[in-house]
Amino acid sequence: MKYKSGNKLQKESIKDFLESKVVQFNEPGFIKNDPISIPHQFSIKEDIEIIGLITATISWGNRKSIINSAKKLVEIFNEKPYEFVMNYSDKNYDLLKDFKHRTFNGFDLHYFTLSLQNIYLTHGGLENIFEIGFNKTGSSLGAIENFRNIFLFEGGNEVRTKKHVSSPLKGSAAKRLNMFLRWMVRNDTNGVDFGIWKNISPSMLSCPLDVHSGNSARKIKLLNRKQNDWKAVLELDTNLRILDPNDPVKYDFALFEMGLEKSLVKY
Repeated sequence: MKYKSGNKLQKESIKDFLESKVVQFNEPGFIKNDPISIPHQFSIKEDIEIIGLITATISWGNRKSIINSAKKLVEIFNEKPYEFVMNYSDKNYDLLKDFKHRTFNGFDLHYFTLSLQNIYLTHGGLENIFEIGFNKTGSSLGAIENFRNIFLFEGGNEVRTKKHVSSPLKGSAAKRLNMFLRWMVRNDTNGVDFGIWKNISPSMLSCPLDVHSGNSARKIKLLNRKQNDWKAVLELDTNLRILDPNDPVKYDFALFEMGLEKSLVKY
């Protein structure tokens, strides 16, 4: 079996290896130490979407720190993210101004809140925007760019907050947005991802590529490109779709955790 990356590999042996790792990591025990634990506190679809998007957005750095910051978000939203967003106005900025997670600050949260409000008021919600993007382009790149254009530019083209909404068209791997999409779209009954967006096929998702999953993918020869950018995402997607064309991003669990825990075996 020859992968696009040019490495001669045995498809079935790699598939068996990764499938065993997916079984190991894609299970409810994964939740408590991962940022996905925050949206798992909610049952209302809109609450899950909103807190999920912002939690995914601040998901860089130490996972414990990410979770602690996301818990502060839940407190700020008075444990009702959708209600808070829909009732928010400029006069409520004092509630947000002291929030900070690395370079994401209170103003960014303010901008996110107003942009989310606009999306639910005028575009039918987050799911509708991403669904339109996937339907038009058939790709996560198109879906993310459709979301990004509405989220950033209808809100006033705020230069500061742009850096928190990655653009695949500009070469970014868009790891956090792809992770958010995995949360919302995948549903394999294991109870980790939510699967609350029913009209987007998991087959169209892209793997949330970061340093951990990238290192793992290179170790087992699923990825040649050295940079963790959008070209690398496309290369990895191509090879993961060979292994499972219907649900390629399920392997994110295996690739990320193996890289994070440095538990790669000789393969």
